[in-house]
Amino acid sequence: MKKTFIISLFLVSILNSNIYAQEINGTEKFGKTLNLGLGIGGYSGYYGYAGHTMPVLHADYEFDVANSFTSAPFVSFYTYSNSYYWGNKDNPYRYYFYRQTVIPVGVKGTYYFDKLLKAGSKWDFYLAGSLGFSIVNSSWENGYYGDRNYYHNPSSLFLDAHIGAEYHMSKRLGLFLDLSSGVSTIGLAMH
Repeated sequence: MKKTFIISLFLVSILNSNIYAQEINGTEKFGKTLNLGLGIGGYSGYYGYAGHTMPVLHADYEFDVANSFTSAPFVSFYTYSNSYYWGNKDNPYRYYFYRQTVIPVGVKGTYYFDKLLKAGSKWDFYLAGSLGFSIVNSSWENGYYGDRNYYHNPSSLFLDAHIGAEYHMSKRLGLFLDLSSGVSTIGLAMH
């Protein structure tokens, strides 16, 4: 709850203090951008503890909301396998394997600091917050009769903070790095 309040307060203060700033040559538009990324997650991330790192696929599409502010619905995907040592009087103690597939969906609000940092036209710098929920599918191997919710968190809702940059290779294509309290990604931005 404290994390949610701090990020919300930060985004509102940014909007109130800088939303009407203008560039010298007009207003730069950041929206209408498809971002496709690959990330590494697992120890924390969008859905709790996995115990090891794994690749995460991510896609979002940014829409202009206000000057220097965008909103982007997103979807991510990762899957992993692990084992859990279990047994009882009727079942032998051994490692039982399970697979979890996690699909985080949500919306990301992004504020670009290009004007404040006087970044050239090749660079974009931003802070963002994302809010969403994770769809989780778990499957266990046959013969496991223990607690199938052993590794589940109590809630699939999440709120993450982001800081990032994009380098524009051309007018239509850029490379981005998004560092996040959830899953950090690197990828292509298509304008």
